[in-house]
Amino acid sequence: MNYILHIGAMLAIYGMLACSANLLIGFSGLLTMSQAAFYGLGAYVYALLSLHFGLPFLVTLPCAIAFCALVGWLFGIAALRFRNETFVLATIGFQMIVYVILYNWISLTRGPYGISGIPRPGIFGFTVDGSWQYFFFCAVIFLIVLLLVTLICRSTFALSLKSLRDNEAAAQTLGISPRRQYTRAMVVSSALAAIPGVCFAGYVTYIDPTSFTLTESIFIASILLVGGSGNIRGPLCGVLFMLTLPEILRFVGMPDTIAANMREIIYGILLVVLMYFRPRGLAGEYAVK
Repeated sequence: MNYILHIGAMLAIYGMLACSANLLIGFSGLLTMSQAAFYGLGAYVYALLSLHFGLPFLVTLPCAIAFCALVGWLFGIAALRFRNETFVLATIGFQMIVYVILYNWISLTRGPYGISGIPRPGIFGFTVDGSWQYFFFCAVIFLIVLLLVTLICRSTFALSLKSLRDNEAAAQTLGISPRRQYTRAMVVSSALAAIPGVCFAGYVTYIDPTSFTLTESIFIASILLVGGSGNIRGPLCGVLFMLTLPEILRFVGMPDTIAANMREIIYGILLVVLMYFRPRGLAGEYAVK
């Protein structure tokens, strides 16, 4: 049962990550490879403020969101001068910079040693502890984020992003500023990515830079490529597929010596087949270029 609850909690965490990335990849048409950087920054802000200052969850969470929003705004000012492949390279560079800082600033982040003993979230004197409690905690936070993202997707802000995505020149003739709207999308996406970072840090009670690498950013983007982007159901389908498939393959009867490699091979083949027959994803409306 604890194993199922763990999978459920991780589904909620990655569901929030996918929804945050969808605002850039799906609605704005900007392929980002730096979502894990903001995910990690949110986790580290929560860990440091909780351990060193003893701040409660209801204070550390807004602080993590505000910090990631600020970093996203500063990064957006520089990176959104570029488009297409150049923008992707800029996000990869930012991801690597954040990783190097987390890895080498040992006096603050403890570098490769990581931060252990991170306290579980507490709300009004109640500490979220135990598998069931944390599962429901992550589920509630996920539903709140999903509701917020749904409201954003139905707003004029999302419509302006879609118009820029489909035809930037035509959108500009209607008075829509690409820099302004893309920067807003970057800020909102970065802020939302901090929330699963806080949930993850409080869940595992230990973090280190290896959890927030470029590989993790690629995995988050893959969730949207598989599930589809530009709507709400696409990220949710992608999370279910990408997280549950490896767990299902874990129970396929294979010799222990080849089980891990064969799971990766089967996993890769299924992804290639899926992309061949469903290039827009399982439930997508927009194909990432």
